[in-house]
Amino acid sequence: MRTADRAPGQRRLLSASETATALGVKPATLYAYVSRGLLAREHRPGHRGSWFDPAAVDRMASRGRAATGQSRRELRIESAVTSIEPGGHAYRGRDAGELARTASFERVAELLWTGTLPASEPNWSVDAGQVSLGRAVARTLPSRALPFDRVRLVTAALASADPFRHDLRPDAVASAARSLVVTLVEVLPARRPASRRRDDAVSVAEHLWSRVTARPPAAAQVKLLDAALVLLADHELAGSTLAVRIAAAYRADPYGALGAGFGVLGGAWHGAASLASETLLAEVAAHDDPAPVIERALRRGERLPGFGHPLYPDGDPRAALLLRLLRRAAPRATRLRAVEALLDAVRARRFPEPNVDLAIAALGHVLELPRGTGELIFALARIAGWIAHALEEYERPSPLRLRAVYTGMRAGPDDGP
Repeated sequence: MRTADRAPGQRRLLSASETATALGVKPATLYAYVSRGLLAREHRPGHRGSWFDPAAVDRMASRGRAATGQSRRELRIESAVTSIEPGGHAYRGRDAGELARTASFERVAELLWTGTLPASEPNWSVDAGQVSLGRAVARTLPSRALPFDRVRLVTAALASADPFRHDLRPDAVASAARSLVVTLVEVLPARRPASRRRDDAVSVAEHLWSRVTARPPAAAQVKLLDAALVLLADHELAGSTLAVRIAAAYRADPYGALGAGFGVLGGAWHGAASLASETLLAEVAAHDDPAPVIERALRRGERLPGFGHPLYPDGDPRAALLLRLLRRAAPRATRLRAVEALLDAVRARRFPEPNVDLAIAALGHVLELPRGTGELIFALARIAGWIAHALEEYERPSPLRLRAVYTGMRAGPDDGP
């Protein structure tokens, strides 16, 4: 994508071709907008052509969609955390797919929170008191409780025990987030001792591996888990992120803001969608044939869970990358056959491409991880993005005030008390 070179702190501008694509118009129409004063263009010294402010383009695109009735349920908030393009998403201007291949989840979280990608691995420490409290709370849950249930409950308990949770300065919020993530992983039941590096530090991915499987960690498989955490760390203004931003806008503490996000993430159309994808893969494996499973879903009038994404009509790039990494990490896994058979059958019938929910469900299925692991990965990863969005809201002077478009009956002149 062609953009003007920027000095530090300088705004990113869209080229004329990018702007025309974003607006869904031809270049001639774009310049007609300019000549009529509907859209201002800018010039950059040393760069040919016209350049446009992304925020102004976004506002104009929103008006166009609203006029055709396509965005009645759409809300737009200015943010510098994550951008979504047809080819994928980026954190603070850095391609998320590339980060998933080259950086750890901890480094990416720091990038989201501070705007700077650390050159070395950050050492996120754990608080023994928090872990003790978290384990005590987690023990109250029934054995059938999914890992995500533990995450939600322990987060609420840790909030009550943190006397400084209302300190909303960026450093304090980031410090609380680091401690929370490692504590949430630590309180999950251990299935094997976590391996330690020479500096006695354990990455989140390594530690999480010891909580979801008793098998020794293979480097490629731990890296796959780390890549999933990175890719799921944020995805712009998803429903759960909007809930977090609203809570933070009204100065809820970080734990409270995360609680709002967990509430939405647990919905069937959000983080819990991976549970439905896990069930789908298990049924395909049990039948050793995807056809009857797909047929049954279609007969019930259901959409296949884990396929299609409204922002990626040509396929979710997060899913494509995770599935490639999964094939490399477990090329001879018996369970990989069910995943490939389902993908082949879906493509043969020209259904939508798989999305990230199917990909993390496939990760859990192939590596034989417990039910609900995909939802757990989603929740832990998204904490990083939610905190970044909360930090933006904490810095803003006024809360969000959404307005409803009232569609009910209106009181007449004789309807008053």
